[in-house]
Amino acid sequence: MSGAGIPNFAACYMLHQTQAIVLRTVAYGDTSLIVSALTEQFGIQQYLVKGARKASKKGGSAQASFLQPAALLELVVYHQELRHLQIIKEMKWALVYQRVMSSVTRNAIALYMTELLSKCLKQPESNSPLFELAAGTLRLLDECDDAVAANLPLHFTLQLAAELGFRLEDEYSSAAPILDLQEGVFVAEPPIHGFYLQPPLSEVTHLLLQNDNPVTLYRIRLNKLQRRELLQAYAHFFHYHVADFGQLRTLQVLQEVLE
Repeated sequence: MSGAGIPNFAACYMLHQTQAIVLRTVAYGDTSLIVSALTEQFGIQQYLVKGARKASKKGGSAQASFLQPAALLELVVYHQELRHLQIIKEMKWALVYQRVMSSVTRNAIALYMTELLSKCLKQPESNSPLFELAAGTLRLLDECDDAVAANLPLHFTLQLAAELGFRLEDEYSSAAPILDLQEGVFVAEPPIHGFYLQPPLSEVTHLLLQNDNPVTLYRIRLNKLQRRELLQAYAHFFHYHVADFGQLRTLQVLQEVLE
């Protein structure tokens, strides 16, 4: 594929290796894709993958199988800092999922995570702790039991807020048992704006914030309605803190499948 929109990367790009999480893909031209990915080295990046939609002799594209949302990959990329569109030279699996792509519930969680990351990450800035949070959560999602998986999106959402710089201040107490979802603090009285959580859900948030080891999330016992309300509350918190956050399209599906 050639044209004015395709850079002469051999002349101006440097070759790098990095892990990456696929966030979303968009068709480009007749056979190619533009892939949005969170990379370990460069933060969020856009990549051109030429011929990714071109069917092979066996039917389907070998490249397209790698480019599903939430795929965790090892990439060799041509990268030039001043370019908006980078080039993938080689790709392989960093992790071959056993359950994330085949389980309805786990795939819904993974898609929620990738959409949340897409909405929050605007600039291509390297953030290794944030990448490891996302990659580590996906690895755990693939191998943990169902009770941990059910609470994992709640835990990930709160941890992501902390990495992005608007951490909920965990000062929950009997004297301050109400979570103000705009200010991100526990308070004594319901705020006048009306966006808050009362006990027991504010206390659940406190327990999630206290949890440094997501493997033990099974200890926090919640039902479907409680998880639904918490996810909605945390989405409001992000909407208040992230410019142009909009609506989470994956939220309704996730709320339905989390028993």
